[in-house]
Amino acid sequence: MMNWSLPQLLDGLHQDLQQRLEISRKSFAHPVAKGDASEKAWLELLQTYLPERYQAETAHVVDSEGAFSDQIDIVVFDRQYSPFIFNYQGQKIIPAESVYAAFEAKQSIDAEQVAYAQKKVASVRRLHRTSLPIPHAGGTFPPKALIPILGGILTFESEWSPGLGQPLHNALAHGTDDHRLNLGCVAAHGLFQYDAAANEYTITTGGRPATAFLFKLISTLQFSGTVPMIDVQAYARWLTE
Repeated sequence: MMNWSLPQLLDGLHQDLQQRLEISRKSFAHPVAKGDASEKAWLELLQTYLPERYQAETAHVVDSEGAFSDQIDIVVFDRQYSPFIFNYQGQKIIPAESVYAAFEAKQSIDAEQVAYAQKKVASVRRLHRTSLPIPHAGGTFPPKALIPILGGILTFESEWSPGLGQPLHNALAHGTDDHRLNLGCVAAHGLFQYDAAANEYTITTGGRPATAFLFKLISTLQFSGTVPMIDVQAYARWLTE
């Protein structure tokens, strides 16, 4: 009989991702190839372990007014209630109402990459989102309030020493409102999370950062609720343009 160990399973999950990120960093000479391999490793982690109501893809996000986000490395979105996801020549395009989170995946974190991730996340949050009244047996509920879209950055290493010290705090502090990063992981060092109540970042070092990030993301998504009821007709009006 096999003797299972939960600590070993959790450690194995973290070690698998960290090794894949480290191998891609050492094995690929071209920066684009390194970046693609890193993005794929994080994407596959979320595609494998997020509950099925959530999906994760590299994608653009579009709103009913015809505006598009930048391309986002990892978009976590609803599939249970989303009526349409465009897939055009291998490119995914997701309606803004369906988005739960947007992450940039990089090989290493520094001030430039943090600013880049802040800009990418803001391009998603600035999009218009519809929310329809919800019908029920006795009438209708009012339109659901829009859920906050999580934003973050995922990397293997840090260009700072220590890896998650004051320079990280300084870089994160430049992102406010639509540019704020809520959650991030540096697999070799730890993870960070924004505490809205205290208006400050909590940084956790050591342990098994990749596994801790996955659990923190799932927990945060559980408390974020469900995406609003999308106004499909707001998108359909473009059929007559």
